[in-house]
Amino acid sequence: MSTAERKEREKESRKESIIDAAQKVFFDKGLLLSTMDEIAETAELAKGTLYLYYRSKEDLYLAVTMRGLMILRTMFEQVIEKKMSAVQTLFDLTKTYTEFYRIHTAYFRMLHFFNTPQFHKQVSDEMMTSCDTLNQSLWNLAIDVMKRGAADQTIRHDINPIEIALILWSNATTLLMRIDYQYDLWKSKMNVDLNDTLAMSNILFLESVLTDRGKKELHAIVNY
Repeated sequence: MSTAERKEREKESRKESIIDAAQKVFFDKGLLLSTMDEIAETAELAKGTLYLYYRSKEDLYLAVTMRGLMILRTMFEQVIEKKMSAVQTLFDLTKTYTEFYRIHTAYFRMLHFFNTPQFHKQVSDEMMTSCDTLNQSLWNLAIDVMKRGAADQTIRHDINPIEIALILWSNATTLLMRIDYQYDLWKSKMNVDLNDTLAMSNILFLESVLTDRGKKELHAIVNY
């Protein structure tokens, strides 16, 4: 191994250790209450060293968030690699997103960063570009399934596949946020199980974008 290669490997190792430390702090306190001082202490580094690798606290937060996105992408890819029909794949992707929330709740919560544009101003262009590229790869996975369904005439071809993916993602995310923060409230006050609500919502939406042939397949999958 050359000196340059060794230094690059050491640099990447240091970056990962910093992200590990940042993850511990962010998972515990969130973005607003966390500080670079705490992250540096957790990483056992001088605060100045952090800034050699990440320009801001928000850059570090996004670096941890990207870990979550990579996990989600891998989970989606595992579904798609089974090479099932577009309807079955789409249905399984909705279940996988719910599974991601249940297994990786802390990462899911970090995704709310994308809904707070005021924080984006503190993120470097390089980090935002990297995150956008990763995020786009996730959208492409879902959009490709939509296009495949339109081609085999199980998904309506008169609806933009990007819009289908956006609505499905947004609807599921909103209900998962309610499950995360208000599950007990809805259960005790309204006798509504939000898990059942999410499952029903996903099915109702899928029905709205499927052709008659696609609906028949979906009904066979969910047994009704």
